[in-house]
Amino acid sequence: MRLRNIPGSREAIAENSWCIQDPEQIKGNWHEVFKNDHPIHLEIGMGKGKFLMTLAQQNPQINYIGIEKYSSVLLRGLQKMEEEPLENIRFIRMDAETICNVFQEGEVDKIYLNFSDPWPKDRHAKRRLTSRQFFARYHLILKKEGLVEFKTDNQDLFDFSLEEVEKAGWKLEASTRDLHHDDNMNQGNVMTEYEERFSSMGNPIYKLIASR
Repeated sequence: MRLRNIPGSREAIAENSWCIQDPEQIKGNWHEVFKNDHPIHLEIGMGKGKFLMTLAQQNPQINYIGIEKYSSVLLRGLQKMEEEPLENIRFIRMDAETICNVFQEGEVDKIYLNFSDPWPKDRHAKRRLTSRQFFARYHLILKKEGLVEFKTDNQDLFDFSLEEVEKAGWKLEASTRDLHHDDNMNQGNVMTEYEERFSSMGNPIYKLIASR
């Protein structure tokens, strides 16, 4: 469930140095933001930021960018960053549909999709972050060897995603229907807030990794 709207959240985000205000102007020059040539990993729908911040702490040699369209949710992540600043992470408040306006061809090394909105109605299928329409966008911004990693507790969305990988012309590198009991795929797994909640309820966690 999303957080309720927080009064003043957009204003607070606009004033925060960790959040990029005009990302379209940085397209093709993200390494200048981080002042290095490290790989760029992107999480679309970062929520409160626990997953991304944990990875950034563990991997200082990688630059992380979190995208979140809800101001009230993104604000929670920014508040955490104020408490424990990390130089290898930045945030963007935006809708993922315009992602190709923000990143140049081959500028991103990996994309994480964690517990994305399932958009359960068929007429909204193209809005799902694992739809063939979004895979076409990922194709443009990822390096040739780039990967998409997707986790969910929603079986219907996972089944849809497996089909879309093939229909999009991508390759399924690995998949599991019970991540936390899969010794290979669970190795090094970083849990999100949603993952902790759903798994504590006994829900299996589904995961796939796709490449071109």
